[in-house]
This record gives sequence, structure tokens and C-alpha cells, in this order.
Amino acid sequence: MAVDELDTRILRLLIEQPRTSVREYARILGIARGTVQARIDRLERDGVITSTGPVLSPAALGHPVLAFVHVEVTQGHLDEVGDALAAVPEIVEAFSITGGGDLLTRVVARDAGHLEDVIQRLIQLPGVVRTRTEIALRERVPHRLLPLVEAVGRRTRPAPDRPARP
Repeated sequence: MAVDELDTRILRLLIEQPRTSVREYARILGIARGTVQARIDRLERDGVITSTGPVLSPAALGHPVLAFVHVEVTQGHLDEVGDALAAVPEIVEAFSITGGGDLLTRVVARDAGHLEDVIQRLIQLPGVVRTRTEIALRERVPHRLLPLVEAVGRRTRPAPDRPARP
């Protein structure tokens, strides 16, 4: 699905001003409210916009420790282990990966001792062979998508000497 320059402008507003109304977005962009709403609906339908809820801080929820735990799984047990990981509240993300390990999890904890408890829980799951943990020291680039959105939007702009695509 191509994201054009108007989509990019709408997405920028949604990211930078998430509590603003569609009517206000339309006023800022100088276009009809119905156009903005139709674009947002299409972006949601196409899976570009996947959530509209708040972004929460695990640290503010009392879990300032962030670790990435690689999980090696017994062959044939990936789905079972993945399902078991979903039951651990401190695991905020998990991905199947290539390379060293089978799964990469993002784990939050209250402190180092709590992190150890979570890792011990993981090691005891049926199908888990071993884990390897890396603790994040400081966030250098916060989660962001706006630079990507803008890069995609730039690629779909028509050249100055060519008409826009239909």
C-alpha cells in the first residue's frame, strides 16, 4: 500500500498530536474533514495504523529495568513456548528470530532480582533449552516511526516535471 504525501501529513499529525480531533486535523491541513476521516479509515483498514491507544511507560509502572532475553527452544516446540511466554506479564514483546536463539523477548522488571526471577521462570518452561540476557543501559533512539513515514512519503511524491500518478 502506497502512502502518499497527504497520508504522511496526516500520520505526522496523528503521531505528534494524538488527542486532536479529526475536525482540527482537517483545519490544520486545509482539507475537508471527510477526506481526513476517509484517509484515516483506509490507513487503519490497510494495517498502516494498528493502534490508537496510549503509549505506556514500564518505568513509570515500576519496571525500570529493560532486558532482551534470547530463548533457545527445543526443536518443534516453538509455538508452545511462544504461547507460554504470552502468560508472563513482564514479557512485553516476543519475536521468532534467526541467528543465536529461536526467540527474542523484551522483558521489563522492577530490579535485577526481579529480572532474575523472570528469567528463572522462563528457564523452567517446557521446551526452553537456555536463555541469554542483555540488559539495556540507556535508550539511545526511542521507538519512532515518523522518520520512516516521511521517507516512504517522499518516495511516493511525483517528480516536479511529471504529473502525479492516478
